[in-house]
Amino acid sequence: MSKIQEIKDAVEGGKVKLIEGLVQEALDANEDPNAILDDGMVAAMAVIGAKFQANEVFVPEMLVAAKTMKKGVEVLRPHLASDSLGKKGKFIIGTVAGDLHDIGKNLVALMVESAGFEVVDLGVDVPADKFVDALKEHPDCKLVGASALLTTTMGALKDTVEAIKNAGYAGKVKIMIGGAPVTQDFANDIGADAYTPDAGSAATKALELAS
Repeated sequence: MSKIQEIKDAVEGGKVKLIEGLVQEALDANEDPNAILDDGMVAAMAVIGAKFQANEVFVPEMLVAAKTMKKGVEVLRPHLASDSLGKKGKFIIGTVAGDLHDIGKNLVALMVESAGFEVVDLGVDVPADKFVDALKEHPDCKLVGASALLTTTMGALKDTVEAIKNAGYAGKVKIMIGGAPVTQDFANDIGADAYTPDAGSAATKALELAS
């Protein structure tokens, strides 16, 4: 089995204690750092994302796989070109005003980061104008993700989409939304560019919108 395949299997299996040694072994064997990242770790997270969508793995397994990848990336980081991590662009994400839920948002952030984006996480209870401020701070960002986990904060999602568009980003920035009460119809109604039901599909959609 190739070193890169071993790394892919380790990330998929959540082998947190083994990953650093495996990545170092691959580097010592002169494997290409970008191949270790893309064909090993990113490919593994794509598999995990697909399994999550199919209900073959669940939140705990996804979190352990993401943690394993992060540990591997720390070993790899000094050997990568500075733009290898985040080469797909920036992704601003936050849970909207009035909503303090972050598990779903954190999962999406992990999956999107694993897909090759640089994630700017604004946290929870994020007012609409803070999303706009973040876009001003990161003018090269083309994707925003906003989530609401309560029916009472769905209005804040609408406000966020409106604020971003009214600030001059309509057509320039793609807005993705999600969360338990959110639907495709709601996304259409408020003018969001995409709705995704889970973290795996969010990463897939982000790649699609960024291409």
